[in-house]
Amino acid sequence: MAHQVSLRRRDPNIDTRHTETSRHTSPLAFHKPTRPDGAGEAKDYFIEEDGCVFAGRHLLLDLWDAHNLDDRALIETALREAVDACGATLLHIHLHEFTPNGGISGVAVLAESHISVHTWPERGFAAFDVFMCGACRPYAAVAVLERHFRPGAVTVDEQRRGVVR
Repeated sequence: MAHQVSLRRRDPNIDTRHTETSRHTSPLAFHKPTRPDGAGEAKDYFIEEDGCVFAGRHLLLDLWDAHNLDDRALIETALREAVDACGATLLHIHLHEFTPNGGISGVAVLAESHISVHTWPERGFAAFDVFMCGACRPYAAVAVLERHFRPGAVTVDEQRRGVVR
């Protein structure tokens, strides 16, 4: 089967903070982080890019026709390698195996946020969330996950979280 990657990004010209269903403006739009000692502005790891300020990138990855989705040790190894490739700081990994199908759900908790996984081995499908702030490179996780699970098709959707402007 030919390998296919589809990348979709949220349109940066659409401000999703102010929709008909939204009743509140982000409080961060009005708040500058300050140091606890009152000595000026604090480092908050928000990202400023192309005139946009936001908390971090949240990638939603769907892997189809993927392999080894019931292999807990491989999933843990893949998560550790993805964290390293992204330049993130691993705090903890928790994985849970489901029976009888062998699906696995879990999370790598990071200082910069998380990578989560949910697998359906019986369908060859895995859903990964990669959310990172600061100088981390969440897109680096994609190649690591592709190498470990050898999917026939991958979709990647990006959402900027915590958009201030």
